[in-house]
This record gives sequence, structure tokens and C-alpha cells, in this order.
Amino acid sequence: MYFLQEDPNDIDPKRKDVRGNDVEDKAQSVETLPPGKVRWQDFDQAGYVGATMVRSGQDPYARNKFNQVESDKLRMDRNIPDTRHDQCQRKQWRIDLPATSVVITFHNEARSALLRTVVSVLKKSPSHLIKEIILVDDYSNDPEDGALLGKIEKVRVLRNDRREGLMRSRVRGADAAQAKVLTFLDSHCECNEHWLEPLLERVAEDKTRVVSPIIDVINMDNFQYVGASADLKGGFDWNLVFKWDYMTPEQRRARQGNPVAPIKTPMIAGGLFVMDKSYFEELGKYDMMMDVWGGENLEISFRVWQCGGSLEIIPCSRVGHVFRKQHPYTFPGGSGTVFARNTRRAAEVWMDEYKNFYYAAVPSARNVPYGNIQSRMELRKRLSCKPFKWYLENVYPELRVPDHQDIAFGALQQGTNCLDTLGHFADGVVGVYECHNAGGNQEWALTKDKSVKHMDLCLTVVDRAPGSLIKL
Repeated sequence: MYFLQEDPNDIDPKRKDVRGNDVEDKAQSVETLPPGKVRWQDFDQAGYVGATMVRSGQDPYARNKFNQVESDKLRMDRNIPDTRHDQCQRKQWRIDLPATSVVITFHNEARSALLRTVVSVLKKSPSHLIKEIILVDDYSNDPEDGALLGKIEKVRVLRNDRREGLMRSRVRGADAAQAKVLTFLDSHCECNEHWLEPLLERVAEDKTRVVSPIIDVINMDNFQYVGASADLKGGFDWNLVFKWDYMTPEQRRARQGNPVAPIKTPMIAGGLFVMDKSYFEELGKYDMMMDVWGGENLEISFRVWQCGGSLEIIPCSRVGHVFRKQHPYTFPGGSGTVFARNTRRAAEVWMDEYKNFYYAAVPSARNVPYGNIQSRMELRKRLSCKPFKWYLENVYPELRVPDHQDIAFGALQQGTNCLDTLGHFADGVVGVYECHNAGGNQEWALTKDKSVKHMDLCLTVVDRAPGSLIKL
């Protein structure tokens, strides 16, 4: 990653379409706003954000688990660095792209972050490509968080009458969408220059493509905008927790001639993607029995690939996202239980016999009921979806499958402590750490020759003296 500091004196150049026309100004000049609507430039940011600002002496992280004071200081249309590759800045996009409905769900989101998300969509997108922005308020404590934003041009607000969670809220927004293409965004994002056109172009060419931008990082402490690496793909370990994988050296070399080509990815992070609406419906939308958040990106990624579609990351599209270290909202029964339930539903429906590697890595998941999955199994059969073995061999061959030499797989535990790699790799010293039952650094295999290994690295004693270090 590289760090880029925003220049507050920077003025955005006028945006041009492929014919050199001033897209935004031209659109503004011919559009007549409906009664009660205002352009985003005329929205009362001070009044909207000021009503919920952090008071002196209050913890700025308490409500949102990011620094709300820093967020509230920023302009709703602040300038951010253009983090795209140089080739993207010279690229011209098709002029016949379809319009999209942007669906943003939120629950008790910081008003400043939510407003910047909406404004960045309108500011950084050609007006004719935004059919509408649908805000789904998932029963926030203050209904005006969303209702007031409904005054902005193209914004529609739907409010749930009870907490539904991300998946059911997104489906509600998608069902209400009027455009033929859906764009899903989280509620704490900032879109970069020409973020939308490359995504729409890929979907317009093939409706079975589900495409995601490169997700830049908005620092949760100071809200600096940080450009992310373009050499990453989405993946997971057998604990079924999403992670970013670097491309192999061979894959990076193959891209040197065209570094902005779409990147096939085994998995998407799930918060930001574009998908044809009819394909979203045909493919089964979301699993409506998943709760709150978590596991839905696994499920939709497996489903897209195994049922004939594809997932891509589009390097010429960049959207910033605030990454937090913990959730600001509560989960019924606890976040671990909800995540395990959702993940079990994905594993039971899509992973066939390979789900056993998940249960070996996270044995506590077996104790979490996952509900009825009959309708999702019937969906898989109706769509004639491929087995998970095909996915591993053709989509994610980089994921190591425990081999026949492994006779046991899971954690090495004594009391409340587990053997942990401590984040180290080859020649790194291992140690003990409090058990978290999530696999990852605490995921080990016992082989037939009695070796203990993590991934492809075996444990080795430095010498036979008592207290000797153990390395990978």
C-alpha cells in the first residue's frame, strides 16, 4: 500500500465523457428536480451532521468504532487522491452503458460518513448512469438519519420496521430497484474518479459477471485515504474467514503487459459490488435466513462461481472504505454465534464433503444450529451448480487442501491457550495464545508420520534442551 495525503486546495477538474462533453454540468442543466428535492450541493451538511456530533469529553470511537470527530470535520464532497493506474486515467468507456440503482443499507451509521457515501456517488458518477440511490435504513435508532437524506436528488429511503440485517435489507432494496443493474455499497465509502463506468461495462458485456472495485482504505483514526495494492485477490482459509491473497509471481508477471485487466477472484469482500438485477434474482438473491452480517460473501461467491458466473475485481474502479477493528452494533446471541450460523449455512449448502475441513478448523461451529437449508439446496439443484471440488480445482487452486497424510486437523489446546504461529512464517518461532476457535494461526495438522504442521511448514525443535524454542 502507499499513502497519499489529501490536498485541501485541490480543485476537481471538470469530468468529460468520451466525446469531451462536460457530463455533470450538462446533466445538471437539463434536469428539473422534483418538488421537495435539492441538489447535493445545496444540502444542509452543517445542520444534518451537527445534530449528532460528539460532545466535548465523549469518546469519539464509542458510537461507530471509528473516530467520528475526524469524520465530522470533513466536507461532504472532500477531495481524495486519484489512486487509479495511469492507464485508467487515459481510458475511454462505452457511452451506451446501462444506468444503475445504488443500494446502500445502514444501521446507526455516522451521519457524516453516510452523507459522504451518498455525495461521492452523485459527484463521481455521470448523472445519466445513476438511476437512483436507495437507502435502506435497517431500523436505526433515529429515523431522521435516513429520512433527511431523502431530500437529496435521486435518493429514495426505505425504513425497516424491525432489525433485519444486511442480507434481508439488501434484498429489500434490490426488489425496489428500478434499474436493470444493481450496485451495492456499504454506508461508509467514498467513490473515486470514474469508479462506476468500468464496473458497468463489464456487466453490460456479460450479465453473469459480478464485479467489484479495488477497495482503498479510509483510515479509521484520521480518515486519510490510502490507495490499496492492485495485486490482491479475495480468498479464505479453512476457517472460512475472508482474507486478501497476493497474486503469485507468475500471475503478476502475466499481467505486466496489461496491469489494468480484470482480475478473476475466488471471493469478493462482499460490501461493494455490481451485478445485473435479473441475474441477481435468477441466482437466488441472498440467503434470507442469514442474520445481521457475516458469511454472506462466502455464500454468494461460492454460488456465483459454482452456478456458472464469475467474480472479478476491476483495477480501474476504486472505492474507499472505512475498515474498523470491531462492529459498532450488537448481534442477537453474540457476533461469534451469528457468524458461525451464517457460515455453517454456506458450508452445508455449497462445500460438499469439504465442509469437514471447516469443522476441523473451527470445531465449536458444530454446536451452532444453522436452521433449515432445504430451499437453498433446491436452488443449487435447480441451477445445476457444479461441485465444490470443481471450485477448488478451477477457481481457487491456491488453497491448500489437507492431504491424505493428515490424520487430524484443528487446534492444539491446553486449558484456554492454543498453539499459535503468532503471525510468523518459515523459521519463525511459535508460541501459545488464548484460543479463539477461528482457525487461522491456530490451525494445525497431524500427519501419519507424527509431524505437526501449519500449512506446508512443520514444527521443528531447535535443540533437545528443556525450554528449547519451536520453529516453523
